[in-house]
Parts: sequence; C-alpha cells; structure tokens
Amino acid sequence: MRPFPDDLARAQQDWRATYRRLAEQPGRTELRRRLHRLSAQLYFHPYWQQRRPSPAAWWELRDLGRPDAPGSERLPR
Repeated sequence: MRPFPDDLARAQQDWRATYRRLAEQPGRTELRRRLHRLSAQLYFHPYWQQRRPSPAAWWELRDLGRPDAPGSERLPR
C-alpha cells in the first residue's frame, strides 16, 4: 500500500462522507459545494506534483476513504 500524506487521506475520507450525506439529502447546495472543494483539494494536492497519479494510485486513495479499509484506523477523524 502506498504511503499517502495524512491530509490527503483525510480529505478523501471527508469526500466520501460528504458524498454519502449528499446521497441521503439530495439538492443540498452546501454539500455540493463542499464536495466540489474537496475534489479540487484531492486532485491538486502537492503530493501529485511529484508523481503523476495513476489509476491504481487513485484507487488506493479511494480505498483509504472507506471507513472499513485497512489502514484507515490510523488516520485521526
């Protein structure tokens, strides 16, 4: 498993939680805006400036966003 910076992994967890909340409460403008901001934060994170993100890297990062994913217990919430 790739070592992602904690702030990048936390942003992915926040993205996933926001996406779930938006699915439960569709039409919430503040949730859509938060999801958009988090998406930009994930995509333009300095970590990706050093290495071009591969599909596998994105997949691993998304897995870190899952609450039941291995390694997610080490991240502060």
